[in-house]
Amino acid sequence: MTTVLLTGFEPFGGDAANPSGEAVHLVASRWEGPELLVTAVLPVTFAGAATRLRELIAEHRPDVVIAAGLAGGRAAIGVERVAVNLVDARIPDNDGAQPVDVPSVPGAPAAHFATLPVKEIVSRVTTAGIPAEVSYSAGTFVCNHVFFTALEAAAAPVRAGFVHVPWSTEHAPAGAVSLPLRDIADALEIAVRTSIEVTEDAVVPGGTLH
Repeated sequence: MTTVLLTGFEPFGGDAANPSGEAVHLVASRWEGPELLVTAVLPVTFAGAATRLRELIAEHRPDVVIAAGLAGGRAAIGVERVAVNLVDARIPDNDGAQPVDVPSVPGAPAAHFATLPVKEIVSRVTTAGIPAEVSYSAGTFVCNHVFFTALEAAAAPVRAGFVHVPWSTEHAPAGAVSLPLRDIADALEIAVRTSIEVTEDAVVPGGTLH
């Protein structure tokens, strides 16, 4: 049976909720298979998130790994294409750790490309009426760290990647751009389904000029 691992994050700092974790719970509650969907909410900590993700991959041996995280300020679902082997924390994580200019995985390559059908996911999410885009930077905080760790831990033929989500309308700070939580969950479910069905990504323009 095909197994998919889908993760989100716990709330960060003083936030009441994290839409990535909330959306993962929603996807799990309505998943009907036939594939096995394993879900988890990771801590927003460099050490804890990477360790937990590796444990989940080792335990469940998924065929697809999709991690999701919050990108407050973005207005669209961002399907990440590149993970960099760099931690440069502008602010502390939930444990108070703030590593600067260290690798996510010592001795690993400088970067990895996502092995999900990134452009096809964006196309299908957009077709569903949800704003989405290919993103070429997952930052240098815990999200990118988990993204890079997933690609290191889940060797081929396992496919892995990362999806950044905006604030949910239900929990967005005042004035923040957002999407309804149901749309965010729909986008993650589309990402899962597309990654199961599509092995070769669409060859369409998806680059940026700056």
